[in-house]
Amino acid sequence: MLAGLLGVLAVLTVRSRFDDPDMWWHLKMGEIIWTTHTIPTTDIFSYTTNHHAYVAHEWLAQLLIYGAYRFGGYSGLMIWLCFFTAAILIAGYFLCSIYSENAKIAFLGALTIWLFATIGLAIRPQMIGYLLLVVELLLIHLGRTRNPRWFLWLPLLFAIWVNCHGSFFLGLIVLVALLFASLFNFRHGSLVAPRWDPYCRKMLMLALVLSVAALFLNPIGAKQILYPLDTLLHQPIGLSQVDEWQPLQLGDARGLALLGVLGCMLLLVIVRQSELLWHELLLLALATWLAAGHRRMLFAFGILAAPVLSRLLSTSWEGYDQEQDRALPNVVFIAASVMTILWAFPDQQMLAKQVEERSPVKAVEFIRSHHLYGRILNEYVYGGYLIWAAAEHPVFVDGRADVFEQTGVLGEFGDWATLQSDPNKLLDKYGIDFCLLTRKSPMTFVLPLLHNWTAIYSDDNSVIFIRGPVSSPLK
Repeated sequence: MLAGLLGVLAVLTVRSRFDDPDMWWHLKMGEIIWTTHTIPTTDIFSYTTNHHAYVAHEWLAQLLIYGAYRFGGYSGLMIWLCFFTAAILIAGYFLCSIYSENAKIAFLGALTIWLFATIGLAIRPQMIGYLLLVVELLLIHLGRTRNPRWFLWLPLLFAIWVNCHGSFFLGLIVLVALLFASLFNFRHGSLVAPRWDPYCRKMLMLALVLSVAALFLNPIGAKQILYPLDTLLHQPIGLSQVDEWQPLQLGDARGLALLGVLGCMLLLVIVRQSELLWHELLLLALATWLAAGHRRMLFAFGILAAPVLSRLLSTSWEGYDQEQDRALPNVVFIAASVMTILWAFPDQQMLAKQVEERSPVKAVEFIRSHHLYGRILNEYVYGGYLIWAAAEHPVFVDGRADVFEQTGVLGEFGDWATLQSDPNKLLDKYGIDFCLLTRKSPMTFVLPLLHNWTAIYSDDNSVIFIRGPVSSPLK
């Protein structure tokens, strides 16, 4: 019944989230892999990178995204999003339930995951990555508390994970941290480190070695394995300028929630003298450090913190007693959940409206109907949609920050878009013929002041400027 409620929460949360700008280029990449049966190794979407080498490290997830679109169009994509959102919440609930041994308190753990997951619920490969993170924690707990053979599922998990999303690297760090924690046996106040059984520890070490080997079961090789490190070490512009990579502001709602969760656990340890396990402290420290450094890592914080919070609260409410269960109320709640999910699921018209409100749909139609040609300079957030909807116009830049930072394009575009360089310099260097910008872009006020640039189209979202005079600008 509680899982059904989490399914309802998942659909209600994401029904209006058909708007992620990166969804489109993931979708296009999946289509190319589906139709050509090959994985591109160079950039094929932009004219500014000159076919620079590109690591399609999320190819399997992109293939699944396109498969959902091929199955049901926009509705298929929304089913994909609803499924993975619900799967993360329900799998997280199951993890919290067996970890805390309290099925009721575990629901609060699932809500904790939901709260922090709202930072990144979108049709993107990271959804698969975070689901696999929950599964990893589940396998490790089952291996530690029931049968060490559960650890042997981890290599298969990582073989899938490495082809879906770079968060596999976080999964490896978690695995190493837990293996490190298993070596200790001490009690220091409320902090307790119970030594693992030697056989259990050996099995976990074997699973770690096999998991590292499993990472090479990818079609790209070592570059795919090292991609997460390359992102963190060699992409300073993307990490400093892209919103989701910004440090967490502790004053915003999720920042306060993070402090609240940590404060609650600290109070439980101090006031109730509850035990905090050594491996829990290591994972909480890792999760907090990641979330504080990058807002998008709040998703991972929720997954790592929820089981610990559930266990510390497990004595606050009596556990589940199957003998006291009432079948009929459960059936009614489950049926109501199914009906609510069907009612809340957005129809095709609603999805199309979301796309139109947040993407340059009408602007692309204008470009096609008026036969605009030549090189386009597009807004960063518009690149993905152009890749999908206007493939005949190679983009200037898009959400794949890595390839544009490596080629210097991202830095040039950032200086241009924020008025930190002579705007004519970039326009002339790349021979730009027309620009597609958001109405909020500072350059919409600058371009009309430049020689030979004219606005020929505008709507609630977008503005198009063309090089050269026109007799009657269209509005």
